[in-house]
Amino acid sequence: MSDPEGTILSNIVVVVAHPDDENLWFSSVLRQASKIIVAYEDYWAEPDIGEKRAAAIAELPHPNVKSLKIPEAGTYGCANWENPELSKYGIMFSKETIKRELKRKAVRAIPGLSAKAAPKSISQIYTENYYSILELLRDELTPDMNVFTHNPWGEYGHEDHLQIFRVVDQLQSEIGFTQWMGNYVTNRSLPLARTYFGSDLGDPICMKTDVAYAQEFTDVYKKHDCWTWRDDWKWFDQECFTIAPKAQSDDPQQTHIGPMNVFSI
Repeated sequence: MSDPEGTILSNIVVVVAHPDDENLWFSSVLRQASKIIVAYEDYWAEPDIGEKRAAAIAELPHPNVKSLKIPEAGTYGCANWENPELSKYGIMFSKETIKRELKRKAVRAIPGLSAKAAPKSISQIYTENYYSILELLRDELTPDMNVFTHNPWGEYGHEDHLQIFRVVDQLQSEIGFTQWMGNYVTNRSLPLARTYFGSDLGDPICMKTDVAYAQEFTDVYKKHDCWTWRDDWKWFDQECFTIAPKAQSDDPQQTHIGPMNVFSI
């Protein structure tokens, strides 16, 4: 169903992992949002990306965008998405993490880059990021808010997205705001997404994507050379949101699926 007047288009806060996530997965509510919060900024594998992102955020066509300036752990691709196992901090990592740690060591060996790749494991950084984001977000959210954030399978299957969902989910339990998740899913994230489809999520709220506004964001990111998504990306006609589930389904073998935006990576 479409959004009834006054249902969710009030006191909206969008909480995302990376700069550009907001216009990819939440374009339909960006104009109405009172605040956009981005968690991660620096990334050790791309030493200048943090400065580029900061410059882009300062120019985004929205009056209230805040970066928490958390450095990324570099987790994308570290989980076993064929057989995903969740953790308090997001998702458990697979043997792929060993290769990523070797890359971090190589970066640390380059003069001048060691500060961007702290001498901690990716798992350690991921855990510490959970608590850092939790504390910073706690001061930003109030009970009367409609908080839009990543879904618990991370849209296309991004470990950082799961971490943000976990943080917001914990704060929802503490603060009591309304937590909304979107309907994007891919072949990669489907095994995890299926474990939630049996949950009673209520009727979805569907809204038309604001492609023109999203493109304004994209242009800024491209200007500052920090657009991280496909250049040929085409926005769906609409996005649908449901109340975020508090747990996986008790019976994932028998599932109910609402309207989903399905794409491949």
